[in-house]
Amino acid sequence: MNAKKPSLSAALHEASGRRQPTPVVGEEPALPTTEVAVPSSRLGKKAISGHFDPAVSRQLKQLALDQDSNVQELLTEALNDLFTKHRMNPIA
Repeated sequence: MNAKKPSLSAALHEASGRRQPTPVVGEEPALPTTEVAVPSSRLGKKAISGHFDPAVSRQLKQLALDQDSNVQELLTEALNDLFTKHRMNPIA
């Protein structure tokens, strides 16, 4: 006798105590959604990042505290200064 082993997913659902929905015949199972609410201030924006020594992060955060500002505003200022230096429009 060749008994099929239950899937890990099925075993986890069973262990969680939650009832697994019964799929309708001919209907594809729904994929889990991973939608995350995006704040309106980030709509249409793109993240820019880099990897730096941890001391750089601490110093930037300290400067933001000292200036009663935040890292986002300091980076905006720095990018606009860089653009201006290279004769580009300060659009950050």
